[in-house]
Amino acid sequence: MKLQPLADRVVLKVKEAEVKTASGLFMPEESKEKPVQAEVVAVGPGTYSNGVKVEMEVSVGDTVIYSKFAGTEIDVDGVSYLIIRQSDILAILK
Repeated sequence: MKLQPLADRVVLKVKEAEVKTASGLFMPEESKEKPVQAEVVAVGPGTYSNGVKVEMEVSVGDTVIYSKFAGTEIDVDGVSYLIIRQSDILAILK
């Protein structure tokens, strides 16, 4: 990957929003919610807090749930990514 995050930042590839409900109905574009689930594609080295190294808890390949309005969206080679701080990740899906 051409993108290497710094400190406690994580690069995510956001999963597409569902366009069809469980009952099979297609949702209009304006009613779709912003997705909050993504795959981790790159992880920074961690950061220091009060002289103690804070290790990263996520790793490449993890599927995570993150805060809805967190991060910065970017495009690299036509692919959309989201760069967020590790603290904006709410959970790892196992």
